[in-house]
Amino acid sequence: MDMPVPAPTADHGATPNHGRPASELLEDLIETFPGESVSVGELIDRLDSRAHGMLLLVLALPMCVPNVPGISTIFGALMLAPALQMVFGSRRLMVPKRVREWRVSGEALRRTFHLAIPSLKRVEYLIKPRWSRLTRFPATIIVGLQTLLMALVLILPIPFANWPPGMTVAMTSLALLQRDGLLMLLTIPAAIASVASVYFGSRIGFAVIDSAIQWINGLFG
Repeated sequence: MDMPVPAPTADHGATPNHGRPASELLEDLIETFPGESVSVGELIDRLDSRAHGMLLLVLALPMCVPNVPGISTIFGALMLAPALQMVFGSRRLMVPKRVREWRVSGEALRRTFHLAIPSLKRVEYLIKPRWSRLTRFPATIIVGLQTLLMALVLILPIPFANWPPGMTVAMTSLALLQRDGLLMLLTIPAAIASVASVYFGSRIGFAVIDSAIQWINGLFG
C-alpha cells in the first residue's frame, strides 16, 4: 500500500535557516529573487523559518542606506505586522492577503543587501546566544512595542529620519536571530536616541522652513 507523501515546506527544499548567519541568508535572497520586483508574500514565505527576526532585518536594512524616496513609509507599515505579533507572542507571521500582494523593487532590495552584507560579516562574530530569555516571550512584548514605535516613526514623512529607527530595528532583528539578549538590551538606548533625534531633527527642520518662508515673505513684502 502506498504511503502518503508529506507536503513540501514553504522554503521549497532549501536548507534550514536555523543557526545560519544573517549575511548568508541575505546572500540566498539575492539568488532567490532575481526579478524586477518581489511580492511581500514571497518574502514572508521564504523567511518563515526565521519569521519576525529575518523579516525585520530585510525591512530595516533599506532604512540604513540611501534608497528610493518614500520607501520608508511602505517598509514602516510592513514592520507593524511582525511588531504586533511579537507583542501577542505569535510564532507564525500572518499578514492580510492584500498586503501579501504588495510588490517592492527587487533591484533596490538586492542593492541594499549587497551594501549590507560586508558590514554584517564584520560584526556577526560579536553577536552570539546569551541572556536568551530576553529574546523570547514574554520579553518580546516590550521588544514588539519598541519596534512598533520605530515603525510608526518610519511611516511619518520626515526627511532624513530613516537611519536611527532603521538601525534600531536592524539591531533588534539580529538580536532575535542570534538569541542575543545583551544586544537586545542595547536596542533600548538606541530606540530612545532614535525618537530624540527625530524629534529634535523635526523641530530644527520646521524652524528652518519657517525662517525661509519669513525671509521670502520679507523679500516680497
